[in-house]
Amino acid sequence: MNAHSAASTPRPLDPAGRPTAPGRRRPPGLPWWQAAAAGAAVAAAVNLLIFAGARLAGADLVLDASRARPYPITAGGVLFSSVVPMVAGIALAALLSLLWSGFLRVAQVTGALLAVATLAGPLTSEADGGTVAALTAMHLVSGVVVVAALEAVRRHRRGRPA
Repeated sequence: MNAHSAASTPRPLDPAGRPTAPGRRRPPGLPWWQAAAAGAAVAAAVNLLIFAGARLAGADLVLDASRARPYPITAGGVLFSSVVPMVAGIALAALLSLLWSGFLRVAQVTGALLAVATLAGPLTSEADGGTVAALTAMHLVSGVVVVAALEAVRRHRRGRPA
């Protein structure tokens, strides 16, 4: 390869369509689909670890055990509840952010507030302390992860360093 052919090779473009400097790395953050997948994987893994720890510690893992129809908490339920809302929320936020770039920040605040608001369920249930503690931790983990995942999307869209 001679110097002339190397100079005529087009450089890759950044998200705004401008040529990047030689050796420049990809934009910081993650595209929405990678952030959703990573967030769901992290939330599921951590929440399943919390679930396993609660089982090992002897928590009943049953909500409203005093009712005629108790609701058992299962690994499948934890997995579903960790993944589906996370992916759906991040995908919806990414879609709406195409209409308004500031929406990702609003979605971060909304995700955090929803995680805190849903604490009412476990905190007001008639479950044993271990179950309440485990569910509270799981809700908070999901809230932190959704905020972090949306921040990765926001940084990717803006092309700012982490």
